[in-house]
Amino acid sequence: MPPLHEHHAIINIGWLRAAVLGANDGIISTASLLVGIAASGASRHELMMAGVAAGMAGAMSMAAGEYVSVSSQADTERAELVREQLEIHTKPESERRELVDIYVKRGLDADLANRVADQLMATDPLAAHARDELGFSETMAPRPFQAAFASASAFTAGAIPPLLLAATAPREVLVPLLMAATLVLLAVLGAVGARAGRAPLRPAILRVTFWGALAMLATAAVGRLFENFV
Repeated sequence: MPPLHEHHAIINIGWLRAAVLGANDGIISTASLLVGIAASGASRHELMMAGVAAGMAGAMSMAAGEYVSVSSQADTERAELVREQLEIHTKPESERRELVDIYVKRGLDADLANRVADQLMATDPLAAHARDELGFSETMAPRPFQAAFASASAFTAGAIPPLLLAATAPREVLVPLLMAATLVLLAVLGAVGARAGRAPLRPAILRVTFWGALAMLATAAVGRLFENFV
């Protein structure tokens, strides 16, 4: 029989997490900033200057943050692998017993666990310990550049619709229109992210729209206070 190849959504988790986070932040932060500035009575020129600057800064910030964060994770994993390799070299029997204990806890009988551990220690002991003791896997391996690019690109894509709306919508209805359009965009983003990860739609949509609405209401209140008291 030909080998069965299954596609699991978990293989997309690296770029998917960064992309959803970037797009979500791009929509919420840009729209919230525009709502706050518009509520303060600023002109359209001032509104667009602030929005474009925030979009550029946000994209770079997301890229840098993702790169640093994921690079730190990769550094930690490499350090753990170096330590594990040293222990395999200096204490091979102790490391073999660790594998045996792991397999017994997972349901293998002692004899089979010993045979599995012996075979893995004889072929690629570091890979066995990385996978079964440390929980590392190729699917979940940290990829800093991939995460940085996905996050920055998604942030930029998320920031564009609020900026276009701020540039074209009538000034007198800009705030409510921007808030309504942003909530629709966030709902779509939540649905797309959930669908890509094969997760339930409703919780994803509710949480992203709730926090988006909260962010915009908070900045609108600050903008109104700025208009009234400054």
